[in-house]
Amino acid sequence: MITLRSLFNSIREWTEGLLTGWGMPADWAFLTTEILVWVVGVVFAIAVMMIAALVLVYLERKVAGYIQARLGPMRVGPIGLFQTPMDAIKLLVKEDIVPEGADKILHTLGPVLFFAVSLMAWLVIPWDKDVVIGRIVDQNIGLLYLLGVSGITVIAILMGGWGSNNKWSLIGAVRAGAQMLSYEIPMLLALLCVVLVNESLALADIVQGQSGHGLLSWNILKPWLWLPALLFIIAMFAEVARQPFDLPEAESELVGGYHTEYTGMKFALFFLGEYANILLMSMVVSVLFLGGWTSPFGPADTFIPGIIWLFAKAGLLVFFVLWVRWTLPRLRPDQMMTFSWKFMVPAGFLALAITAGAVALLPFA
Repeated sequence: MITLRSLFNSIREWTEGLLTGWGMPADWAFLTTEILVWVVGVVFAIAVMMIAALVLVYLERKVAGYIQARLGPMRVGPIGLFQTPMDAIKLLVKEDIVPEGADKILHTLGPVLFFAVSLMAWLVIPWDKDVVIGRIVDQNIGLLYLLGVSGITVIAILMGGWGSNNKWSLIGAVRAGAQMLSYEIPMLLALLCVVLVNESLALADIVQGQSGHGLLSWNILKPWLWLPALLFIIAMFAEVARQPFDLPEAESELVGGYHTEYTGMKFALFFLGEYANILLMSMVVSVLFLGGWTSPFGPADTFIPGIIWLFAKAGLLVFFVLWVRWTLPRLRPDQMMTFSWKFMVPAGFLALAITAGAVALLPFA
């Protein structure tokens, strides 16, 4: 059976053997091969990111239609399958409009940085056993890298809001900055709980720590990690600015929030980056608490590739995110901040204390 791991290893071995046969020194052949495999991995991540964003847009429209007792897209293609690609083409050909008085540099760099950061975070996702695009990064500081890169998203949104010369955009950007910085604290505390249990910052090691007995080894079934899992999932909604935390782009209050003044491809970069982040964070939850690429049936399951299990778990979480959006109302800004600082942060420290106690007192924790 051809797996993602065997495919990457085959590319690596074939390329290294070819370069060595051409007379290149072994060290240079190894370095060149790693760079080429990294490029292939980045192209793979971009393709996954783009396809996933398009699929998620279509699924959200269908899920919203189902929840609201309507059909959703039906006219363009069979059951509306071509509606999202047509929307993408429409955005590509639309005129790029920059408001008068806007900072053109910040206005342009904002969506570009937002999309680039969304792509960078995919480097440390373990797709399958020993298949991580940024293997060197994930071996040492995978979680720290993920947190650092996700923090740059705030800068991209602030650039877009400030550079638009629009008060609604600026308010949306400031809301996004306050929201993301506030909810990163309980998210970090939840991550520390997982690190304590698995004794590693590498996402691949965290998955390996859940691979012993299938479903029973997953972190989500460990009682001392129930509260961290809940905190992380709530913080995930705030990080990707989804309802009930979609205050940075609240249409009823801010027109469109930080991307009010964006058209065409620039708007598309914000739009695709947001949906790619939903899938990314769903994959991170799958890796941290649901066993990542491991099968719920344990090592005996050799028929389904790990990447299929990873996408299946992430898909269920994506459906949950869409379900919540069309079910819960939006919070007020003061309610959002109060919930973070008065409930989420204290609960995060409590979760850390419980996890530390479990690790210290329970030999099997």
